[in-house]
Amino acid sequence: MALAESLCAARGNKLTTLRRQVLELLWESGRPTGAYELIEALKRRQSRPVGPPTVYRALEFLMSQGFVSKVESRNAYVPCAHPERRHDCLFFICAGCGASTELEDSRIEQLLAEDAAKLGFRLTRRVVEVAGTCGSCIAADPA
Repeated sequence: MALAESLCAARGNKLTTLRRQVLELLWESGRPTGAYELIEALKRRQSRPVGPPTVYRALEFLMSQGFVSKVESRNAYVPCAHPERRHDCLFFICAGCGASTELEDSRIEQLLAEDAAKLGFRLTRRVVEVAGTCGSCIAADPA
């Protein structure tokens, strides 16, 4: 959380209480979390209810700062492992437990850029999601 606060300060932005709480909840979750799950968790944390538009605005801010990424296939959000630098997301998502692991791989980024250039395509955002089974789920059910 200290890194998010210092990055916001350096960028002239504010990590409000709600933004901080949303980011904390995402870190605590350990898996892609939807906006409505966040709303329910926020209800348990504070005395006043928070509506969907407020949570979506907080998520938009957190994404714009590189603190959170959206897992498109799940319509859910995860905290970024490296918010201090801009990068494209490569997610490995477990079909068993729902865990999501972010990986940075410059080879994949380069390959996508090369393929886009061949097609005359301008990339604006790259998100790669790989579905499968994580090591923990495999160990629990090796069949």
